[in-house]
Amino acid sequence: MQGPIVVVDGDEAQCRNLCDVLERDHYSTTALHSLLNLEEEIRETGRRVVILDLDTLPVNNRLFRTLRRTNPGVCILGLSSRSFHPELEEAMSKYIHACLAKPVDDEELIFWVKSLGDL
Repeated sequence: MQGPIVVVDGDEAQCRNLCDVLERDHYSTTALHSLLNLEEEIRETGRRVVILDLDTLPVNNRLFRTLRRTNPGVCILGLSSRSFHPELEEAMSKYIHACLAKPVDDEELIFWVKSLGDL
């Protein structure tokens, strides 16, 4: 079992689908549907990779700054149906390693997770 990965997505069905894709490739996942317990989950489990849906969650630059300050080893993958997020310019340039287009291509997701695991 590889991992661990936390998937945070306000859309429960999409979150479950992402977790299923990752688990088929032998990754350990935790599904969250809000940002409420994200920092605690990272801290308690040592999760290194976080996948965040930028469309269904109330994210901002401050959230990403705080996540990286309190968990410097965390790698963040964003998911979005939008190609441009001007409100997240700082996060996109400094804290988010990659942003995948929705609907997510399974092979691309696994590629990025493997790449982040090698960091």
